[in-house]
Formats: sequence, structure tokens, C-alpha cells
Amino acid sequence: MSALLKLSRAIDWLNALIGKWSIWLILGSTLISALNAIVRKVFNTSSNAYLEVQWYLFAWSFLLAAGFTLLQREHVRIDVVNSRLSKRTQMWIDILGFALFLTPMCLAALYFVWPVLVEKYVSGEMSGNPGGLIRWPVWIALPIGFGLLMLQGWSELIKRVAFLTGDGPDPTIKADEKSAEEELAEVLRKRAEEEEAAAAPAGAR
Repeated sequence: MSALLKLSRAIDWLNALIGKWSIWLILGSTLISALNAIVRKVFNTSSNAYLEVQWYLFAWSFLLAAGFTLLQREHVRIDVVNSRLSKRTQMWIDILGFALFLTPMCLAALYFVWPVLVEKYVSGEMSGNPGGLIRWPVWIALPIGFGLLMLQGWSELIKRVAFLTGDGPDPTIKADEKSAEEELAEVLRKRAEEEEAAAAPAGAR
């Protein structure tokens, strides 16, 4: 389990690094969009290349950050039922989800996308739009993105197994996130402080 936890930490580090840097792709897309609008209004000219590079950058940011999003537990979840279950049951649901759904989906995506990517790279396929860009640089984001997502799924699976075996902390609680018990204790502490302040004599305030 120790070796697996080291692998999990390495995957977490990789996706955290990539996720933090992928924000610059959004900035690049925004700046190019603004530049395109200025050029079109001022000089009455434009190019499909400006539009397509925005799509490329957005696609790259979305796919590269998928693993980071899973690491941060920011994917859409339906917790109405799950939150009412015991912690061990929640862990088993996650384990089955990562093993039986996320991993096969990512493997299927890699299987079907790879030959298409190779074909587009070999052929040098270009966009059908006038002034458009070459296609393979955006297609390569698919296997990279799904690969990172699958790795993060494995990391999350390892952390949940470690929790069930007593070898790791609860992976559903973020490092900077307080548990429900801690939040309740904080509320009670603040309420007690407010009551003490209200009961104190005026001169002592």
C-alpha cells in the first residue's frame, strides 16, 4: 500500500501542476478573442485562425484540467442520497465508480481517439474553413486529457482503499476543508463568545 500511496501522491502532484498552469490557456483564449474583436472593428478584417485558436486553447484547458477537477472534487455530484450513507458505503460507491465506469470510459476514449489522431497527423488535415488551422494539435488534447483523468481516477481509488484499510486519511475532505463536526464546534465557539460579550458589564467592554 505504501508504494501505491506514493504513486497516488505523484499523480496528484502532476494533475495539480497541470491544472494550475492550464488557467493560462483561458487567459490566452480571452486575449486572442479581444484582439480579434479589436482588429475586426478597427481594421474591418479578421481570420478564421483567430477563432479556431480560441477553440483549441479552450479545448486544451478543459481537457487538461479534467484530472485536476477530479482531484479537487469539483465534478458535478448528486449527494442527496450519497450523503445519507455511511462513510464506508460512500467509499465503496466511489471505488466501484472509478473501477467500473471511469476507467473503462477513459480506456474506450483512448482506444477510439488514437487512430483518428494518427490519421490526422499523417495526413496533415487542415480546417475546412478559409484560413483555418491544422487539426492534429487540438486532437492530441483528447488522449492527454483522458489519460490524466484516468490516472487521477486511479489515484482517488487508491486513496479510498487506503482509507478503508486504515492506511490513509479520509480522501473526501480537502486539506483546507473543515469537517461537519469542526464547523459545528466553530459555530458554538463563536456563539459562546458573543453571549459572553453581551453579558459582560459595559465598563468591561
